[in-house]
Amino acid sequence: MALDFLLVDDDQAFSSVLARSLTRRGFRVECAADGQAALQTRDEPPLRILLDLNLEGESGLRLLPDLRQLYPQAAVVVLTGYASIATAVEATKLGAVQYLAKPAGVDDILAAFQQVMANPELPLSPQPMSLRRVTWEHLQRVLNEHDGNISATARSMGMHRRTLQRMLAKRPVKS
Repeated sequence: MALDFLLVDDDQAFSSVLARSLTRRGFRVECAADGQAALQTRDEPPLRILLDLNLEGESGLRLLPDLRQLYPQAAVVVLTGYASIATAVEATKLGAVQYLAKPAGVDDILAAFQQVMANPELPLSPQPMSLRRVTWEHLQRVLNEHDGNISATARSMGMHRRTLQRMLAKRPVKS
């Protein structure tokens, strides 16, 4: 018998609330607070893995290939409070079946695991991204190109490292 969910998130409060909600719906759930705990061999491999993108300052994208190798049958959904196009593209290239922005409820998460095929009927946004959102997306793309190294990213963009850190510490704008 397989484990229904492996929740990999450093936010213990979020993990415990989500685990309780999923358990009430009849799922068997296990939580891991970091990459090391997520990669521990389990007697029962998970069918679904919900992976936070930011694990105590480390990128969940670095953990994703190892999880895919350890649990090849598991569907992986990446969940993040810092959504960007660059990280969404990378997550899907690395094997995630979906990418969700926080806040996401239990129904959203379950729906993400159900929709593993692309949806060509997805509606287009009626207006382009704002300048602030385009800036956020560009920062995320360049940061991803430098493997999350803030100092290298700041040098390549001709800005001070602290300035970039302050910009990245803010939540992304919605549009």
